[in-house]
Amino acid sequence: MAKPNKKGPTRTVDIFCSKCKNQLFKYRKGGKGALVKCFKERIVEDYTHTACLCPNCGQEFARDTLVRGTPALKMIGGKVTFK
Repeated sequence: MAKPNKKGPTRTVDIFCSKCKNQLFKYRKGGKGALVKCFKERIVEDYTHTACLCPNCGQEFARDTLVRGTPALKMIGGKVTFK
């Protein structure tokens, strides 16, 4: 399978915890669909202290995984929102 584009999209979105509305990431997202996974190389700014845990409320919002051989965070449904 093909790897994700290195440069990635130029549009950035802010990703928030759905429970406490704390900002988690600034991410270069491609397309207009739902946020299912975040490739680690596309994260512009990371506001979390521990991977996959919200720094404010401690809720687990994603799981660490490999997608097409590239490190990524697989989002748990309903745990994050983005604008």
